[in-house]
Amino acid sequence: MYLSISEAAIFLGVCPCTLRRWDKSSRLCPDSHTPGGHRRYSVASLKDFSGDSVDSGNKKVIAYSRVSSHDQKEDLKRQTEALKIYCVSEFSSFELIEDLGSGMNYKKKGLKNLIKLILAGQVSDIVLTHKDRILRFGSELIFIICKFFGINIHIIHEEKNLTDEQTLAFDVLEIITVFSARLYGKRSHKNKKVTC
Repeated sequence: MYLSISEAAIFLGVCPCTLRRWDKSSRLCPDSHTPGGHRRYSVASLKDFSGDSVDSGNKKVIAYSRVSSHDQKEDLKRQTEALKIYCVSEFSSFELIEDLGSGMNYKKKGLKNLIKLILAGQVSDIVLTHKDRILRFGSELIFIICKFFGINIHIIHEEKNLTDEQTLAFDVLEIITVFSARLYGKRSHKNKKVTC
């Protein structure tokens, strides 16, 4: 896996200009360049370079909870409480990230923060109440990245007995819900403009 200079900078905890300076002084050279001349760094070489600076003792356990709307604050409290109970029994310390937004929204503040921590090599474990709390579609990609970085995923309420038909039905309902909310939200916004 190759990272851009900005991603490599996040991984090492430095700024991109530091990597450019290290390249000029031959302290840390990129593994390759794109046809456009952009630097690319392999995760393996970055891990070798960083040595013990990103060791497992400094890594965090992240408990991540998410709900789709403000109306679900009670559900967020229940998720958070379940995560706290699990993490207190399993780990000496943990960090909680709470998020608000659709399972199809890839721009949630908490999700972006979690991905940055993963790419920076600062996470040892991620704890979720359900698999779809990170993303409704695309959570498998996050899990593959986590596996690459050696991050353990803990799902408290794993739904093992769902049939393919049930999973598909949930996915279709999620799509309809998200796009209906967007449509009615736009109509509501237009109506407010008309009445003002």
